[in-house]
Amino acid sequence: MSREQFDRYISIFSPEGRLYQVEYAFKAIKSAALTSIGIRGAKCSVVVAQRKVPDKLLRADTVTHVFHITKRIGCVVTGRIADGKAFLYRARQEAVEYWYKTGCDIPPSVLAKRLADIAQLTTQYVGSRPMGIALLLVGMEEMDDGQLAPCLYKIDPAGFFLSWFATACGQKETEAINYLEKQHRSNKMDDLSLEDTIMMGIRTLQYVLSADFKAPELEIGVVTEDNRQFTLLSEADIDKYLTIIAEKD
Repeated sequence: MSREQFDRYISIFSPEGRLYQVEYAFKAIKSAALTSIGIRGAKCSVVVAQRKVPDKLLRADTVTHVFHITKRIGCVVTGRIADGKAFLYRARQEAVEYWYKTGCDIPPSVLAKRLADIAQLTTQYVGSRPMGIALLLVGMEEMDDGQLAPCLYKIDPAGFFLSWFATACGQKETEAINYLEKQHRSNKMDDLSLEDTIMMGIRTLQYVLSADFKAPELEIGVVTEDNRQFTLLSEADIDKYLTIIAEKD
């Protein structure tokens, strides 16, 4: 069988052990030409994403890649936004069903595992296809000792997920992860304050994209130990951090 024949079926491995349709889903994430960053600080988790308005006739406030799943769990979707919204709807369904059955909010780790399982199932059946997105999920999780801990999970089209100190998705994913690894060696991510975590995310985007951003070009979502609600920063707050970074540089 030629490569083209293996391309047509998601559930058939090539002789080299590859599933081409799953690989193409990873490429679809980068085709959106956007990069997003997730960082876990000492008492907070932060996601930073680019906002590109593709047409001047569009209302900028309707263009977003950062969403609430529940009041206390948020995410950033990178890749095909239509796939992302469908996956987001399923994530909200899972969260509501968990609350209905248990009377408690779904922990971020449980939701991440459930979403990864759903994503993995799409790689097994001929009548489905993988979602062309990567999801960075953030929240605060109650540990066995009762203490709250920030968490950051990354879910990919293959259904693989892990917890991270810091990671990235999108067009400049490799460059951003390399930059974050260097910063982590000199200044541990889990020691960062909320302000430092936000500025680290912005600096990472500025470094890998070689660009100075304006407030409307960024989206930032935060969740902290003091305020467990997932909150989107206003343009005024983002501009304040951009000003601090510019003054330090």
